[in-house]
Amino acid sequence: MQSFLQFVNAGIGHFNRLIGWGLALLLLVMTVLIFWQVFARFVVGSPLFLSDEIARFSMLWLTFIGAGYAYRKGTLISVDIVLEYCGERVGRLMRILVVLCSAVFAFVMIKYGFELVGRVSSQTAPSTRISMMWPYLAIPAGGIVIMVNSLGLLIDEALGQPVHHHQEVN
Repeated sequence: MQSFLQFVNAGIGHFNRLIGWGLALLLLVMTVLIFWQVFARFVVGSPLFLSDEIARFSMLWLTFIGAGYAYRKGTLISVDIVLEYCGERVGRLMRILVVLCSAVFAFVMIKYGFELVGRVSSQTAPSTRISMMWPYLAIPAGGIVIMVNSLGLLIDEALGQPVHHHQEVN
């Protein structure tokens, strides 16, 4: 059983590596588009009409997918003072409870996110004329990333592996 859990956890690690590269690509797209928009507006004198909308949509995807990615890495803002003062057993129980609550939240994001995508799929964006389904699809996609990483965190707890938390810089 333990080897199966380690195998699943390794698969989740590869999934997150792909997600990380996708996030880097989205950030690159946003940076280039915003730079080009500023350059075109102030140097050339002719602003682009597509770049700000594509950058906005990229930021939506970056935010929702990035939240799930950061969740697994332990780099989201959290209030963990209770975990510092309670014992190991209560702390483990509380971490499991938090992960389960996050998984429920992710399920809600997935379920209602896909319903929302269905409702807006006939609408188009003003500049790019793409279906509004694509930017709204970031909501259930982010929920899926959170759900997958919730499973990974539960496996970490089951295997007794330390949770990867961001270290504070003094």
